[in-house]
Amino acid sequence: MSVEVATEVEIALPRAQVAAYAADPDNAVDWYANIESVDWETAPPLAVGSRFAFVARFLGRTLSYTYEVREHEPDARLMMSTSEGPFPMETTYAWTDAPSGGTRMTLTNRGEPAGFRGIAAPVIAVAMRRANRKDLQRLKAILEAGRS
Repeated sequence: MSVEVATEVEIALPRAQVAAYAADPDNAVDWYANIESVDWETAPPLAVGSRFAFVARFLGRTLSYTYEVREHEPDARLMMSTSEGPFPMETTYAWTDAPSGGTRMTLTNRGEPAGFRGIAAPVIAVAMRRANRKDLQRLKAILEAGRS
């Protein structure tokens, strides 16, 4: 059973600034509450084919997985995916200009929660949506406070 969750936030900064910060894997531990560490497996900078290993906590479990960048259109879209671990997933960031002059960032996660057999996909979707909302609010707070 697959899960797909899309969440968005409006950030009062130019798209290039938001995208540059959010797309940098080294910043993930700052704005993702569940990400404990990130290690590059390929040399920076970020490009199609870049790989980085994450260690995260989700629903009481420690997850280790490696994302590979599949698409990267600077200031517009980043799509990365992993096929390993208990929750193979595709994560997409999209940045568009907001009517207010800032940036609308959409975070979409799509995956197959094979390792969570005891938990129904709808429960996982609710937990992902809640976590993504909090993470995007944290990203907004960091960027708008000028701490990036």
